[in-house]
Amino acid sequence: MTPPTPEVRARVLALSGEELPAYLYDLAALRAHLGGIRAALPPGVELYYAAKANPEVEILRALGPYVDGFEVSSGGESAHVAGAVPGAVLAFGGPGKTPAEIAGALRSGVRRFHVESVHELHLLESLAATVVPGTCLGVLIRVNLRVEGEALAGNALAMGGGPTPFGMDPAQADHALALLTDGGCPHLEFRGVHAHLASGLGAEAQLALARRVVEWSLALGRRHRLPVAEVNAGGGMAVDYARPGERFDWTAYGAGLARLSAAYEGLRLRIEPGRALTAYCGWYASEVLDVKHSHGEEFAVLRGGTHHLRTPAAKGHDQPCTVLPSPAPWPHPWPRPAARGARVTLAGQLCTPKDVLARGVPAAGLRAGDRVVFALAGAYAWNISHHDFLMHPRPGFHFLGREEPGRTAGEERAN
Repeated sequence: MTPPTPEVRARVLALSGEELPAYLYDLAALRAHLGGIRAALPPGVELYYAAKANPEVEILRALGPYVDGFEVSSGGESAHVAGAVPGAVLAFGGPGKTPAEIAGALRSGVRRFHVESVHELHLLESLAATVVPGTCLGVLIRVNLRVEGEALAGNALAMGGGPTPFGMDPAQADHALALLTDGGCPHLEFRGVHAHLASGLGAEAQLALARRVVEWSLALGRRHRLPVAEVNAGGGMAVDYARPGERFDWTAYGAGLARLSAAYEGLRLRIEPGRALTAYCGWYASEVLDVKHSHGEEFAVLRGGTHHLRTPAAKGHDQPCTVLPSPAPWPHPWPRPAARGARVTLAGQLCTPKDVLARGVPAAGLRAGDRVVFALAGAYAWNISHHDFLMHPRPGFHFLGREEPGRTAGEERAN
């Protein structure tokens, strides 16, 4: 079981069944988590947030005081984040940038780009010359470095280290740097290297990759007699859904980055986690509609499902959860459906056997009307889900622990 914070628990129990499912975000818990991360990171390391993990406006605003900038990966994200956090520093990354997206980002003030290919380099120069003439853009070349050995073996979200559509091969990076130094790209300035190679790695593996990226980047600069001012080692800090109590070791990671930074004086190190920053502040709460006994197993059918919380289906795991027994009396004259065994599979309302949120949950006595609260729902949850499949109602959204003037803690929005 992964219990919600007291504030989230109280709100879930106060909601009626018709107000569920609902997402609940504990912004006070988010700020405490971010404060611990900032304290663990050395002063010279920049922390960017990958907005794709959770772009809720209230989440972005809570992150604002703790991060140095935001990584965006589309024109929509660029406009959204710029509107939510005015004046925030944005870095535009991601494959497949369209001319319209790049032009829009330039007009909105984005001046740092993670370039994925030689074609994109030419495209960016062409648009910079027409949209923001006289401006010089900072460019980080995204490189797909080959990773030897077992560093990424079995990693389900490897973004590099082998054949992928992300970034450019090392030899292409040499070509890109030559273009940046031969006078053909006067509106672009090489600032350094970006390399996000995998997600779901622990502190030791992350540090090994960061060292590899830094060493390779500095060697690239030496070959072309160019200073490498910045190295972005990406994100991908592990969030363990099977053992949610075991969090990424930010203290060890920060100490390792401090040693790496001290070894290369003048180099600006940057990281851009997403999931590891916001996953723990979010919960998805639902109500048990029915409990069924089927061929020796028991299933609880919940309001909502994977069309609201796609994470367990996308990653193939059981979402950690907590059962909150409902104190309300059973309102019907017929018997209340209840689990007879010790373990129950939690399913949603969709007409597919893949609509499963968690299997074999220890929930003896689970009854219709009880609440189930799924943890680690603060990242890659609602925003990656197939919302309109079967056209069920969308969930409510509750933001607890706000600090904004003129608003009360726990204010919510309709969706």
